[in-house]
Amino acid sequence: MLDNSIKFVQGVGEARAKLLEKELGIVTMRDMLYHFPFRYIDRTRTYKVSEVTEDNASAYIQLRLRVVGKAFAGEGRKQRFTVYAADETGRVELIWFRGIKWIEKMIEPNRDYIVFGRPSFFRGEMSLIHPEIEVVEKALSRTKESGLQGIYSTTEKLTSSLGAKGLYNIICSLWGVVRGHIEEYMPEYISRKYALMPLSEALYNIHFPQSAEKLKQAQYRLKFDELFGIQLNIQARRSERTGRRDGFMFPKVGEKFNTFYHTKLPFSLTDGQKQAVRDIRQDTVSGIQMNRLLQGDVGSGKTVVALLSMLLAGDNGFQSCMMVPTEILARQHYASISKMCEGVPVRVAILTGTTKAKERREVLAALEAGEVDILVGTHALIEDRVRFSNLGLVIIDEQHRFGVEQRARLWTKNAQPPHILVMTATPIPRTLAMTLYGDLDVSVIKGLPPGRKPIKTYHYFESGRLSLQNFMRDQIRRGRQIYVVYPLILESEKMDYLSLQEGFDAIVRDFPLPHYRVAVCHGKMKAEDKQRAMEEFKSGQAHILVATSVIEVGVDVPNATVIVIESAERFGLAQLHQLRGRVGRGSEQSYCVLMSDEKLSKESSKRLEAMCQTSDGFELAELDLKLRGAGDINGTQQSGDAFDLKIANPTYDHQILQVAQAVAIALLDADSTLSHPSHLALRQLRDRYAPEHKTDFSEIS
Repeated sequence: MLDNSIKFVQGVGEARAKLLEKELGIVTMRDMLYHFPFRYIDRTRTYKVSEVTEDNASAYIQLRLRVVGKAFAGEGRKQRFTVYAADETGRVELIWFRGIKWIEKMIEPNRDYIVFGRPSFFRGEMSLIHPEIEVVEKALSRTKESGLQGIYSTTEKLTSSLGAKGLYNIICSLWGVVRGHIEEYMPEYISRKYALMPLSEALYNIHFPQSAEKLKQAQYRLKFDELFGIQLNIQARRSERTGRRDGFMFPKVGEKFNTFYHTKLPFSLTDGQKQAVRDIRQDTVSGIQMNRLLQGDVGSGKTVVALLSMLLAGDNGFQSCMMVPTEILARQHYASISKMCEGVPVRVAILTGTTKAKERREVLAALEAGEVDILVGTHALIEDRVRFSNLGLVIIDEQHRFGVEQRARLWTKNAQPPHILVMTATPIPRTLAMTLYGDLDVSVIKGLPPGRKPIKTYHYFESGRLSLQNFMRDQIRRGRQIYVVYPLILESEKMDYLSLQEGFDAIVRDFPLPHYRVAVCHGKMKAEDKQRAMEEFKSGQAHILVATSVIEVGVDVPNATVIVIESAERFGLAQLHQLRGRVGRGSEQSYCVLMSDEKLSKESSKRLEAMCQTSDGFELAELDLKLRGAGDINGTQQSGDAFDLKIANPTYDHQILQVAQAVAIALLDADSTLSHPSHLALRQLRDRYAPEHKTDFSEIS
């Protein structure tokens, strides 16, 4: 029944079914049933006009009013229809800009109506824009499913087609059809132990709460189901991986590792780096394929840990590859790894989309012959013609920038899956890591390498531009270099590029220093032009680099001590923190200046204030998750889209998540295939939250 088309529900039909699919992705009755309200309104209380104040302006209210007059204003699309209504305590204006003919016909002067909407105030006068309105007799005769009415997320097209109450009315009709067809899949012993409301009762109370307590119980049950379904998948993948015991063994610590560690290591490892190396070493002698996430704040030294891991693989006769998201980062990693490995018996090669044909042929031949120990590259590494002799370790840097299938193709380069190390400089909150990366082991590098100073961060409005320019001139006179970063948002790409060009022109005009040069770097430039601009800045020929966030990841210029982020309010916290990490890579004091418009939203103010108060990426990541939600962390739709979360939020529901994880682990330890009769129905829950692509058990999102 639940898999039937939504078009068969009263009030939907063919046309609205197509609209629901296009606007909300709702195709079946099940889809509609799991389209939950995002808030509730108490329809049991009716207010007097005098009881409504500006404190109520953020909430919907219900009033009983008598219509005393009506008037039209404007023409055509700008036409407005106003109804004047009142009770014994005061007067209200009801205003409509759409559906005027229909509203005008149904409203009669000197008749009482129940009016429902959100109040607004202007000069002390109250009005309601596009309220629901119903004659008192009809409102009182209608049987309500619940005193708490759900409000459903919708779109402008749906609102104009269905009206404000349209989705609620469809849900009411739907419930009459499906109420006897909802099958329970949770084992009775789990429901009893964790006091879970029956599924049918939970779905009824999420749409038509019979009380505040019943609503709370329904929300808990449905959140538990989502997080439990996700954990069944994550823990099953972990169990399958650890149960296979087919991981490559790296027992030997030999010449490559020791030569580098004892004679070439540029600085002493931090405690966090040492622990990460120990974790990797333990994984690679366990007989189980490593699947580890290495988290490290910007500048924490993840690359050295990755290199030590690749040298360990080389000592045991295995090749390694490191895939990174951009050509700039690939070339930087190649240059730094090659430099650090001078005098170490290891061959390092690079492969990107712009590698010349002759060089590509030479690299591919050497790779297949086993003559290349470490291969650094971009997406070019996943091409079919890239063949390894004996790939034992795959490292993926800034892993969230690659798709699941792209990552998975790398670990099919060997008949036996290689060890996997994924790295990110975007700290992941623990609750989100449990949801997205629960099948990975996690190592965290905290703290900065010796000699690095915390970056000082300041927030300037446009009124402080002159002070900023004086500060930038002073830094250039001291021999330092500066990044100036402009946002690039797809929706306003042309304007953003225009702002960057105007900013570039202004800097050239306002900095009349001798022997001074400005370089520019953005995504529309040819690869060789971008590379040339970056080289000019890295070599010190250019004093200022004007760029988009193309420099967010991987650009390492120790002499750059200032980064100015223009229109900083348009960036998320994670991206601001990544950008800030472009400076502070040398021993000199570094600065991050956040420029913004004078008018800021509360959320933007919180983000910029947090950036100035802390340089702890993990603290910022937690705040970012709270401000932006799990679905949009790191600037990508990861959590919500990957697992189709409708009601659970890993940030706020971490206690439910912990319980769901513990239950999933215990259940799979006892019955890994869900074959026990009491567990068979759980397979539908597991399958509902399985990743869309099932290329390999080691896929990580």
